[in-house]
Amino acid sequence: MFSARTADIVVDVRPQYMPEQSEPDRDYYVWAYTITITNEGPSTVQLRTRHWKITDTNGRLHEVQGDGVIGEQPVLGTGDSFEYTSGTPLTTPSGFMEGSYQMQNEAGDTFTVAIPAFPLDGPQARRIIH
Repeated sequence: MFSARTADIVVDVRPQYMPEQSEPDRDYYVWAYTITITNEGPSTVQLRTRHWKITDTNGRLHEVQGDGVIGEQPVLGTGDSFEYTSGTPLTTPSGFMEGSYQMQNEAGDTFTVAIPAFPLDGPQARRIIH
C-alpha cells in the first residue's frame, strides 16, 4: 500500500494489475487501484475535484482532471473514510500514477490533498535498478 498525508487527510492506494483485462500482445495493460480517503481532522470536508498524472515506461504523460471521483463528491466528517476503485490502461507494461484532490472545508476554503505516487508494474515489466 502507498500512503500520503496532507494536513488531516490520509490517502491510501492499493494498485493491482488486471491480467484478465489486459492484452500484452496488443500492448494493452490494465490496472485497478483502490483508494481510501480518511478525514482525521476536526471538521467536515468535501472532495471537489481530482487531477491525475499517469506516466508510462516511455515517459509519456497523460493528465486527467475532473469533478469528484467515480461520479461522486463525497463528504467526509471527522473520522469518516471513503473508498473507491477505478482503473487505468497503459500501452506499456509499467508506469506510475500520482495526483491530487481539491477539497473544500465547511468554511468554503479549498485546499489540495496529495495522492501518493504508486507504480503500475505488470508481470511483463522489465525491472531496472537505478
